[in-house]
Amino acid sequence: MSGGEVAGLLVAVFWAILVSFLAVVLVRLAQTLKAATKLVSGVTEQAVPLLGEASATVRSAQTQLDRVDAIATDVQEVTSNASALSSTVSTAFGGPLVKVAAFGYGVRRALGRKSEAEQPSGQRGSRKVVVSRTVPAARRAGRKRGKD
Repeated sequence: MSGGEVAGLLVAVFWAILVSFLAVVLVRLAQTLKAATKLVSGVTEQAVPLLGEASATVRSAQTQLDRVDAIATDVQEVTSNASALSSTVSTAFGGPLVKVAAFGYGVRRALGRKSEAEQPSGQRGSRKVVVSRTVPAARRAGRKRGKD
């Protein structure tokens, strides 16, 4: 064999190895693409129902929020009505009740003075006073602070 034939044979073997290697790579790439296609279709099959459920959940949550908003509005209205009613009752009955209470207090004092005037002079205005020799520690500390 001549040198040209050997060189041609080497080039042919090299090309055969290269084509075989490329064929193996292409077969593996085709398998990888098939697996990726199956994975994507599986994810799509699972994701579509999940998205539908998520959408339904969001709609349900929005409905519940609308209900809560309506309840909060009603509570606010009831609160303002109760406040207005309280102000009205306070205005309508507060003044007269204070006057009645003051009148009752005045009558009691007047009757009390009248009964004091009817008592013998030695007992008039006498009140019992209890004197204690010890002052609790908390009160003693308060007195000391007040003098400083």
